[in-house]
Amino acid sequence: MTEIPENHPRYRSLLTRDLIVKGIEMGITSLRGLVAQGRGEAFDYLLGEKTTEGAFLATKAAVALMLLAKKPVISVNGNVAALVPGEIVELSRELKAPIEVNLFHRTEERVQKIVRHLRGYGAFAIYSGVDARIPNLSHERAKVDSRGIYKADSVLVPLEDGDRCEALVAMGKSVIAIDLNPLSRTAQTATVTIVDNLIRVIPNMVGLAREMRLLSYNGLRGMIEGYDNKATLSLALEEIYDRLKTLSR
Repeated sequence: MTEIPENHPRYRSLLTRDLIVKGIEMGITSLRGLVAQGRGEAFDYLLGEKTTEGAFLATKAAVALMLLAKKPVISVNGNVAALVPGEIVELSRELKAPIEVNLFHRTEERVQKIVRHLRGYGAFAIYSGVDARIPNLSHERAKVDSRGIYKADSVLVPLEDGDRCEALVAMGKSVIAIDLNPLSRTAQTATVTIVDNLIRVIPNMVGLAREMRLLSYNGLRGMIEGYDNKATLSLALEEIYDRLKTLSR
């Protein structure tokens, strides 16, 4: 990786890009992951590269949903494995939620590299089978593990595809999406959408999970019942608009 001084004004952004490049060199990230990273980063600029009030409220609702789930699962792709491997494993432990490796551009070699990579960070339960299928999807991400996403009641899907998000919701699952674009089909379809950067969201979720698992069932339930995803997305757009208005003065 390129040596990046911590006082560089674009330190976090450059570090993230290097992690994606390293992921490609390791064989865990697709070249197309670079495109996805760049697209997300453009929206992060609009948000001011920070966790907004709306994003944090959505993160709390997401953690509550996962803590109350009977069969929570965290879906991981190549970008997630490259950017936040230790943090995603830590979140898996805190939420008692297994990880499932699920790829759009799937090869068994890449799947197994991701599995080994996450096990190196101490992952306790990883599914990677393809013995079940999400209905009404024709691409590779329709293939899932019957022990994981297929049976899950709540699924955390960082960097998700819009059509798969719709299909999971249609199956009756609660879907938590992390998506920097509040206008995307994924963001509009998910049960809870966190409009924030993955590298901030996952550590935030870890911290919140440690705090919130001490809350009562009714306390967690209240966070979910009081949550409105459409309102959260509207707030994200307002936050972007306010920032652009401020910068244009």
